[in-house]
Amino acid sequence: MAKLLSLFSILAFVVAMSIVGSQAEDCAQDLSGLMSECKQYVMFPANPKMPPSDSCCGVVQKVNIPCLCSKVTKEIEKVVCMEKVVYIADKCKRPFSHGFKCGSYTVPAK
Repeated sequence: MAKLLSLFSILAFVVAMSIVGSQAEDCAQDLSGLMSECKQYVMFPANPKMPPSDSCCGVVQKVNIPCLCSKVTKEIEKVVCMEKVVYIADKCKRPFSHGFKCGSYTVPAK
């Protein structure tokens, strides 16, 4: 598990460094907040899904989701369970709409 968290941290760092454009600073800051507050809720395995903490939801409420989702790669999807990401967003009252793409993951209908 420690190796998996280290891999996630490395991948997240690579993503943060690859973010360019006018939203770069905000998006990188969003990623940092998500890593510190939410990573335990979005890692594989897909089950069980745990309700997020208030601090995780606080970060989810503020992030630039389109910016972050545009940076999700196949490598990140090997470490981060996109089903759990959608679950956490929903629990934090910031649900993804049906058909929204985050990386290569398309949000299914409920």
